[in-house]
Amino acid sequence: MSERTYLDAASAEPLHPAAREMLLSAVDSGWADPVRLHHEGRTARLLLDNARAVLADAVGVRPDDLYLTTSGTTAIQAGLTALQAARRRVGTTVVHTAVEHSAVLHSAGSEGVEVGVDVRGRVDQEAFKDAVRRPGVAVAAVQSANHEVGTRQPVTAIAQDCGDVPLFVDASASVGHDVVPDGWSVLAASAHKWGGPAGVGLLAVKKGTRIAPAWPMDEREDGLSPGFPDVPNALAAAAALQARLAEAEELDKRHRAWIDEVRRRVAADIPDVEVVGDPDDRLPHILTFSCLYVDGEALVTALDAEGFAVSSGSACTSSTLQPSHVLAAMGVLTHGNVRVSLGRDTSHDDVRRFCTVLPGIVQRIRAEVGM
Repeated sequence: MSERTYLDAASAEPLHPAAREMLLSAVDSGWADPVRLHHEGRTARLLLDNARAVLADAVGVRPDDLYLTTSGTTAIQAGLTALQAARRRVGTTVVHTAVEHSAVLHSAGSEGVEVGVDVRGRVDQEAFKDAVRRPGVAVAAVQSANHEVGTRQPVTAIAQDCGDVPLFVDASASVGHDVVPDGWSVLAASAHKWGGPAGVGLLAVKKGTRIAPAWPMDEREDGLSPGFPDVPNALAAAAALQARLAEAEELDKRHRAWIDEVRRRVAADIPDVEVVGDPDDRLPHILTFSCLYVDGEALVTALDAEGFAVSSGSACTSSTLQPSHVLAAMGVLTHGNVRVSLGRDTSHDDVRRFCTVLPGIVQRIRAEVGM
């Protein structure tokens, strides 16, 4: 296979050159424990504070209101449980949309109240408002935009509907790619989505929001992420996000146009295909479509053999290739789906080649099953 085309940036972006450069530098200077008072510890603390300041500025909070975790999933779990614990006297219910990332669904658990979405993946705002205003609600949770189909959620309007109930926003799919609307109380994000290293999550808490960590406290990150901080990776994450935001306007314009092109060509060139998500009010780099009479695993495997890396199934549990709970909630075709997501290194030629190769692959798989 002479050429590979990576079209799964929504799962993880390749390490940004700025992150790589920073990481190589930081491993020689940021290895010590930043809570120690010796020279090496103070150096590591200074570097960690610098990384925190850059990341906090990018998401719109003060540095002392930004906590570093070991992943976006950990940030979600820590944020939701800390909000719940702080509002235990009010109740324990978590109101969330039906299309949240599995980390939100698992964290809400039996205390979760699910609110449905329309065929484009946007939450029923009136139903959400009604659910949040019932007695016993501790937290409302809504993603900034969906990680599988790209549809944005009306975060600012929902925040107004929430009143005194704090709004938790999973912004993992958006940070570095799109402006996150204001109104949230706590926000989670993940560095590997914008070209930072894996193993760095962000938990931002707006001033005035009460939180109470649900596990024993220690001196690290106010107990929200216990353990030794990874200073080099935090610096690399900050460098990647700063560089990505500087490129954002041009990259997002390019990605939006190319995704529109894929949307048109898939719909025109492949029979019995359903392109899902909002065509306009969406993230610029993500597109999902489902092909009737085609197995998703077979399609991903065939595309991989042709050099194209895409995802299928539920994007947050795709190793199991279970039907997507997001697509099921939208009431669209759940099988034979492919998510295409563009990164900073994707070229227009990559997109054109994908659109050229795809119809033949779908036709071949259908022929193999007698369709």
